[in-house]
Amino acid sequence: MADDEMKIRVKNVYKVFGDNPAAVMDKVKAGASKSEILEKTGHVVGIRDVSLDIRAGETFVIMGLSGSGKSTLIRHFNRLIEPTAGHILVDDVDVLKMSETELRAFRRKKVSMVFQRFALLPHKTVLDNVVCGLTIAGMGKAEAREHGMRQIEQVGLDGFENQYPKQLSGGMQQRVGLARALATDAEILLMDEAFSALDPLIRNDMQAQLKELQERLHKTIVFITHDLDEALRLGDHIAILKDGELRQAGTGADILMNPADDYVARFVNDVNRARVVTVGSLVEKAGLLPLSDANAANCGALLEDNEAIILTDEGKPRHVVGQGDRHRLDDLLRSKSAMPAAVCVDGGMVLEDGFSILAGSHNPLVITNGSDVPVGVVTQQSVMRALARDAAG
Repeated sequence: MADDEMKIRVKNVYKVFGDNPAAVMDKVKAGASKSEILEKTGHVVGIRDVSLDIRAGETFVIMGLSGSGKSTLIRHFNRLIEPTAGHILVDDVDVLKMSETELRAFRRKKVSMVFQRFALLPHKTVLDNVVCGLTIAGMGKAEAREHGMRQIEQVGLDGFENQYPKQLSGGMQQRVGLARALATDAEILLMDEAFSALDPLIRNDMQAQLKELQERLHKTIVFITHDLDEALRLGDHIAILKDGELRQAGTGADILMNPADDYVARFVNDVNRARVVTVGSLVEKAGLLPLSDANAANCGALLEDNEAIILTDEGKPRHVVGQGDRHRLDDLLRSKSAMPAAVCVDGGMVLEDGFSILAGSHNPLVITNGSDVPVGVVTQQSVMRALARDAAG
């Protein structure tokens, strides 16, 4: 499966807790509030009509405040909680239709879970904790220990394999939990508030380690958190829940720059956008024109429909002509060899890292993708507009 294909599809999932959830579903679907349903029926709406698509190989963060339904939702993915209605598809197979035998195999081979509380066995060593699931599944002891040691090395705990949990710091214990989840070679990692119990510095280290592991392993990770900074640091895509309802899903930059409603706007209000928004998310349309064909007429025509023109030499960006150059195209193009070189930056650069580059260039920056192919430009004005939203928030 290609990385851009969907690994998990959540379709119209509802979860109502109570004696007879089916009896109140009409009220839930009609839009009755969570408090109203609780008051009139004694039932609790945990999840209401949530649909999400999660790509293979990405880190997808589901976040919200306490009571938002985020932990309830993730427990549907491996059926620790059964939904009242809806579908959970993994590789296009509906998890909710699996038999008990199929579900056990799914939990053993396809998906692993890392919990907020480390859930380590105190009487077993680090290595024994890591391999316990493998030995229960029938793997030979020698093979399991060899495999377990590879995962211990992955999380930077080699040398501690014979220690016991009480001899480890909180961060190290959580690494054991992560190694145990990795040991199954599951394609999907479900991480429910996995770093919430850690001190801030240790938590920061664990976030960095998870990002480094993900760059190598390309697991599909569903990560639950109530911390927006953590979500923005880890998530390729983020979903924000409130009272069991999905309020917005998208990239961190999408959510920061275009909040779907007042709740999301308030939620992200205090975030420094310059540390999160990438220059690529502000890219504006630009025409491409070979330097040999550059004249005032051609440039003027392209500027009618583009923010700028990228003049290329043998396919590589050579110079940028912006809207501010319209009145002096003849003078600008008279000596092509004297044109200042185009400044190119990767679209993944965050604004904060691009400030000095932008300040030193009188022309728009050329934004490239991972293969150095120009995809458009970013102007000082577009950056100022983005930051003005931050200040006005």
